[in-house]
Amino acid sequence: MRNIFFEKVYKMTKKIPKGKVATYGQLARLSGSPKAGRAVGMAMKKNPDLSSIPCHRVVASNGSLRGYSAGKGISTKRKMLMKEGVIFQNDKVDLKKSKWIP
Repeated sequence: MRNIFFEKVYKMTKKIPKGKVATYGQLARLSGSPKAGRAVGMAMKKNPDLSSIPCHRVVASNGSLRGYSAGKGISTKRKMLMKEGVIFQNDKVDLKKSKWIP
């Protein structure tokens, strides 16, 4: 069964450029459901195509890294983001420098 909301989320996630991140809440708003941040998290968990939907570029509203099932989890997510040029301050993404503004 198709989940139209998930499809909207995946479409927006594909637009996040390398070196930038979006928050779960930001993707919820951009997908037309501003209070559906948790549903965005579920969409990321069920990502059907890791090679074309960069779910590693989605972070919490405070810049912290949340669940990632590929590789070694969050440590893999952090390494991928750093390789792409995302700026961190301690254990969190520096959203002032690395947040995607569509």
